[in-house]
Amino acid sequence: MPQADSAPIPESTLEERNRTFRRIVFRILPFATIVYILAWLDRVNVGFAKLTMLDDLGWSDAIYGAGAGIFFLGYFLFEVPSNLLLQKIGAPKTIMRIAIGWGVVSVLMAFCTEPWHFYVLRFLQGAFEAGLHPGLILFLTFWLPAHRRARSIAIFMSASPIALLMGSPLAALIMTRTDGAMGMADWQWLFIIEGFPSIVLGILAVFVMTDKPANAKWLSAKEREHVSYELDLESAAESGREHKFSAALRTRTVWVLILTLFCIICGNATLSFYGPSLMSAAGFTDLTTIGWIMSGIFVFGWGGMILNGWLSDRRREARWHAAIAAGVGALGLVLAAVAQDAGSAIGVILALALSAAGTMGSIPVFWSLPPRFMSGTALAAGLALINSIANLAGYFAPQFLGAIKTGTGSYSSGLFIIAAVEFVAVALILAFIRKDTTAAPAEVESGTESRVPS
Repeated sequence: MPQADSAPIPESTLEERNRTFRRIVFRILPFATIVYILAWLDRVNVGFAKLTMLDDLGWSDAIYGAGAGIFFLGYFLFEVPSNLLLQKIGAPKTIMRIAIGWGVVSVLMAFCTEPWHFYVLRFLQGAFEAGLHPGLILFLTFWLPAHRRARSIAIFMSASPIALLMGSPLAALIMTRTDGAMGMADWQWLFIIEGFPSIVLGILAVFVMTDKPANAKWLSAKEREHVSYELDLESAAESGREHKFSAALRTRTVWVLILTLFCIICGNATLSFYGPSLMSAAGFTDLTTIGWIMSGIFVFGWGGMILNGWLSDRRREARWHAAIAAGVGALGLVLAAVAQDAGSAIGVILALALSAAGTMGSIPVFWSLPPRFMSGTALAAGLALINSIANLAGYFAPQFLGAIKTGTGSYSSGLFIIAAVEFVAVALILAFIRKDTTAAPAEVESGTESRVPS
């Protein structure tokens, strides 16, 4: 941070800055993680509701696949504007708007009676949630330098497997305990009960979140200097990054990143939206049993995220960590298709657990790549653009798998094809993403305790 000539230059050691950043992480990450957990609960509870909703309403798998996927069209259209707005008005107001909006829509999902109701509400849910994921990543770039960021991204993004491992048994509990209450079906109560907490959380956002370190009254002046020192050092070292969004759009790497994430999300959407259905196809019929099985599978997804994010930060390497994890995820889908064809329910479970660990483990490490190529407005819009276009995979993959199931009576052919798509992500990362040559602060690399200006 620039200092007046007459002012003394504060000094700090690595350990002092480590303490500051630990304090920041413990302050900003819990709320971000809870927000993301509820977002995922409201996004994917439709996968569990499907088990009874389709029969009640007389809908086909194709209708469900279209509705599950149209969520991502709303994402695509509104994500870049949402992230640009966050840069202007800050994270607290943006998260408030997002959470209240998707919570209201989730509650309204309980009153669907026609396919078009389903399509419109899923589209609106995507439109409201647009910007949450890249917005939280952008939010972290305001607080943490790159060499401290992958693990934090992994922690808040682990909300997705946490939501899925908690959400499956929770959904089963809600549906088994509420069916018929007040004349409503179990899937209706699922949408209502899981939608209201998001509305409450949105109201709390403006009171709990702090948009940038400069506005953090809970940090001392010296602690704010610690943050400025490392962020300014990183900015100076990465002076070649694109700052203008228009220039970033002309960069080949941005489009490679988009295609890479698209391929990874094809696998992730398959696990999220069709996991319960794959368990049902494997021979499990009890909702509670399916819920606990899916919970166990997503424990592996959570573990993959945390472990791979930790390893990536520790080894200061993201390219191979993202590629290998995506390859493991694709291999798991191949093995799931083989196990299903062989009639092995245990094989399907183990294969999906492997796929969850790999696919979900690759995503947080992937998100440490874009800030190496962009900053400023380019980063704000670029993160949203990458996420919005890539998440169209969430639109196509469920529809594709639903159509395959309707046409063939089996999921195995669709699983093979989606696995092949995810293997493409591995090839793209290794072929087109250059190695990171940006050095962390010298004392961070060496672990020395030399004092440096903060």
